[in-house]
Amino acid sequence: MSFPPGIRRRFVVSFPLLLLVTSSFAVVATADGASQDDGPELPACNNPFKLVKVKIWVDGVEGEDLSGITASFGASLPEEANKSSKLPTVFSNPLNGCSNSSSKLTGSVALSIRGDCDFVTKAKVAQSGGASALLVINDNEELYKMVCSENDTSLNISIPVVMIPKSAGDAINKSMEEKHVEFLLYAPTRPIVDFSVIFLWALAVGTIVTASLWQEFGTSENSDERYNELSKESPNAGTGDDDDKEILDISVKGAIVFVITASTFLVLLYFFMSAWFVWLLIVLFCIGGVQGMHTCIMTPIARNCPQKTLNLPLFGEVSIVSFVVALCCLIFAVVWAVNRRESYSWVGQDILGICLMITVLQLARLPNIKVATVLLCCAFVYDIFWVFLSPLIFHQSVMIVVARGDNSGGESIPMLLRVPRAFDPWGGYDMIGFGDILFPGLLVAFAFRYDKAYKKHLASGYFLWLIIGYGFGLLFTYLGLYLMNGHGQPALLYLVPCTLGVTVILGLVRGELKELWNYSPELSSATTNLTGEA
Repeated sequence: MSFPPGIRRRFVVSFPLLLLVTSSFAVVATADGASQDDGPELPACNNPFKLVKVKIWVDGVEGEDLSGITASFGASLPEEANKSSKLPTVFSNPLNGCSNSSSKLTGSVALSIRGDCDFVTKAKVAQSGGASALLVINDNEELYKMVCSENDTSLNISIPVVMIPKSAGDAINKSMEEKHVEFLLYAPTRPIVDFSVIFLWALAVGTIVTASLWQEFGTSENSDERYNELSKESPNAGTGDDDDKEILDISVKGAIVFVITASTFLVLLYFFMSAWFVWLLIVLFCIGGVQGMHTCIMTPIARNCPQKTLNLPLFGEVSIVSFVVALCCLIFAVVWAVNRRESYSWVGQDILGICLMITVLQLARLPNIKVATVLLCCAFVYDIFWVFLSPLIFHQSVMIVVARGDNSGGESIPMLLRVPRAFDPWGGYDMIGFGDILFPGLLVAFAFRYDKAYKKHLASGYFLWLIIGYGFGLLFTYLGLYLMNGHGQPALLYLVPCTLGVTVILGLVRGELKELWNYSPELSSATTNLTGEA
């Protein structure tokens, strides 16, 4: 079905910029997920908290690994599985592990539930019963950091003590019904830097570079094919007026209203997040992704190949190639949606997302640095507030809760690029929200147009330096992520100074800041046309 260009333009631009920005807190790394409760620092109670892998065998058949976290006391676990031993598993009796167990614990991994006494008492009881290790099952899904109390002035715990989440305990309980269960505990070290970070960095920088240079592939007489491939060209195609109608110039007022609207939408997601809500976002993401992928594929085809058309019911006169490409894009999006929980689904999600962002950066435009300053400064405050300051009001980071997909029935919001950690024994993904590519990307694309209008070379222009600044901004984001132990970072905290700041400083040094501030694309275009006619 063919839609009027204006309606399609508003959907392709407004939808991503409004919905996708809700994930603009950017780089997220899976932390240990443990609640903070650092107890008193005692000589025997200052072990570093480490994530633990629990390999499980049921009647000799290896099952799915479980995860846990060590206590601040007790023996350390080996970092490699081949340096640990398989041990039989026994539930303590009583189950709380607060008094001597009637079950034989000798040489086994003792299991107890949290509560009724402190963790040190549980460990002492298990150790006195001859247990080789103690696993404490939490009463919720978080991994609580087990610490000592102020009364524990002297400890002699020589067995490892590990906490596992409630779901893991339920799975173990089900497996142990008249079956022999064995555990192997070890604490592998997580690498400081994973290859996925480098790949994700390249994806983000490459998307902005491609989107900025993409203008060279679909300008002049072929502009209409970029935005209206499925419909017949309008009578005004190629006149230049139609191009202007397809571009959305962001205004100062629009920038402010957008950030306020995005904040409202984020709060709605926080309070009403559910599986059906995420499914709605998945459907909208697929629609936008199909439009973006179709545009990216058809732009070079429409520019270099003649188009044959045919009449179809409901669709009218359409390009044959465009129709086939649209069907392929739709099938691609549907296949991704069906298999979105598979380990390989990140590839399809990233392809759809990159195509969508490239298209958005073609359709939305910053007219000058004045609007860019308002938009990026508002987004800067937006990112910092919803990541770092919102816990003061909501008792948790609204942005991170929404991005994690809490209360979404296992579904996750698709509006981000993600890459699996290749060398991390814990797996997981490194991620960056679309907003952290779109916001700086709008400024970089403006710099490219400005350099082109004034025929500036790479070194004397702004485009190259903004790309370098964006790349360094992402590096600073990852550094902040590492220094804050994997806590989600508001990437715009680093990206805005490294892009907008670079532009302002270069403009001041070169004496061009006033020109950048009041730059008008229409005036520049008119000047270029007059020069060409002369």
